[in-house]
Amino acid sequence: MDNKRALWNSQQKLLRDIILKPDRFDEAIKLCLDQHLMVHSSEMSQISAVTFEDELWEGLDELSFRTMPTVKDETVAWSLWHLTRIEDITMNILVADETQIINTDNWIERMNVNVLDTGNAMTDEEIIDLSSNIDMQELRNYRIAVGRKTRDIIQQFKPADLKRKMEPKRLQRILDEGAVLNVDGAKWLIDFWGRKNVAGILLMPVTRHNLVHINESMNIKKKCQKIK
Repeated sequence: MDNKRALWNSQQKLLRDIILKPDRFDEAIKLCLDQHLMVHSSEMSQISAVTFEDELWEGLDELSFRTMPTVKDETVAWSLWHLTRIEDITMNILVADETQIINTDNWIERMNVNVLDTGNAMTDEEIIDLSSNIDMQELRNYRIAVGRKTRDIIQQFKPADLKRKMEPKRLQRILDEGAVLNVDGAKWLIDFWGRKNVAGILLMPVTRHNLVHINESMNIKKKCQKIK
């Protein structure tokens, strides 16, 4: 593991240890924002440092973006879609009770997609279909918009917000809006998120989940570049 990822992991452990301590609230919020910016592009946060997502985009061509290198693998396109949808859903529905970013500014049309859900229950064929048609640059732009909104929400928190539980009506909203499909391969997410408080959402998926899939996408990118 490179030093940058080792540092991120150690900082994530610190965040987990302090996030619910009222006397360390300001430190925890700053650390959360620092962890978050590293799992998005530097364009999202307007920093000069190279982030983990920057590393993924570096030299990423259309073929590597859209290709599933082996059966039962994923694609970089699907992974970035999945990550961004989950952050959009958890922060804007569960945490803030606001409109999902995807339902603003014609993102569905701009990205050239015909699905709204996280993609958890997609078959390989459906993953390939999504990956073949999605607009690469507009997915990147959507991800930037979601990341910036997440940061706006986090910056407005007060200490009591971090202990707040997920409201059943907001969990139901996710199903009603088709953000998570009510099928066996996906609906477990509702139970998973329903057991968390806001602090738990910040730890997983908003920070950790992003890095897990970015790391997987880096491996997919390498596989695709070897078989070209």
